[in-house]
Amino acid sequence: MAGGGIVTRPGEDTLPLPQPSAQHAQWHWATPQAHLVLATADLAGILRFYRRVHGLNQTALGALLGYDKTYISALELGKRALDDIGSRRRICEALRLSPHVLGITDPADTDHRAMLQFGESTVRLAEIARQSGHASEAVSELWPLVARLEARVDDGHTERDVLHLLARARVGLGVALGNVLPEERLATAAHWTAKSLKIAEYFADPRMTSYVLRMHGNELRKAKLRGAAVQRLCRAAATAPDDCARAAVLPLLARAAGALGNSGLFDRVMRESDALLDRVDHTSLFNPFSLHEIRLRGLVSTGRPDGAMRLVEQSPTPTTVVAPQWRVIELVTVANVQLLAEDRSGAAQSLDIATREAVTQRLPHQLQRVMRTAGARLPSQHAAASQSLDRIRSEMAA
Repeated sequence: MAGGGIVTRPGEDTLPLPQPSAQHAQWHWATPQAHLVLATADLAGILRFYRRVHGLNQTALGALLGYDKTYISALELGKRALDDIGSRRRICEALRLSPHVLGITDPADTDHRAMLQFGESTVRLAEIARQSGHASEAVSELWPLVARLEARVDDGHTERDVLHLLARARVGLGVALGNVLPEERLATAAHWTAKSLKIAEYFADPRMTSYVLRMHGNELRKAKLRGAAVQRLCRAAATAPDDCARAAVLPLLARAAGALGNSGLFDRVMRESDALLDRVDHTSLFNPFSLHEIRLRGLVSTGRPDGAMRLVEQSPTPTTVVAPQWRVIELVTVANVQLLAEDRSGAAQSLDIATREAVTQRLPHQLQRVMRTAGARLPSQHAAASQSLDRIRSEMAA
């Protein structure tokens, strides 16, 4: 009943009814309370839970399911059982439940479970592809998965495992797009990571929320929305449930602070990051090579080129765990520092290598960084990167 609560009668559930928000009603099967109710496979409890969430009395629920109020009351009290498969399947369809919840093995439910298993594998393999320098392949794999999951949610099937998978798939898609799109379209990547925030915050899972905020904040930085990026990454650090999760955020926050030109925040976060990374296993997130690039770029962005020049001389040797795109990112940053030091020859060499690698990995954003860095001082490198970018754009438009 709209407006809050229902009139209870003998035999009806007398627990106080919450005022359900539109979002809560839409995703009712994804809540922790629903998870506990569904685990029992008890039809009576499921019916009572559904009524509480939607503010329905037994008469309204009966109308939805095709039964009268007396029969709904008997089901909820356990005085009647619903044993035939057809009736149970009809209830599952009406309440947007997977058939296995009420003990039905059904082709649609088998397809659903297969989709979840396939989806989990797709998200993991797409991340491996992206880290291996094949972001366009990751986009090709994730796009149809996201579309299929969103269609299921739009149809009212909002199981907890579906929403968790959708959040991770959207983040993966956004991050992969952030590798393959040119700068003027990077807001699209941030849009896809942002679409996972609603799910993460709904579940109130600190680890998931911190992860989504971290990835979204980094895409905002790449889209030059630097203030918003710092705000999201500060939230990600504050939400992180442990040192390992916080260590995953801090280097990205330092990078965003540097891009914003906030030297105080950059220095403070880098100090905390260094101390934290000494204590936790962070090799799967950041390595000395990538941290070196973050520090280099931050020093340049905050107006300390002398410190960046000294740091170039201490560049760590890349290891086999460095993702290919990190080498391109670092080469462009080093070239920028070399130009500040009037080392045009060294900068030209760095940018030539970066351009070839960016073309191989199809990284238009990095080609645009090459062009900005080269500017008018290295016209040959600027022209080569521009021509390569035009070719990639033509291929993307074809």
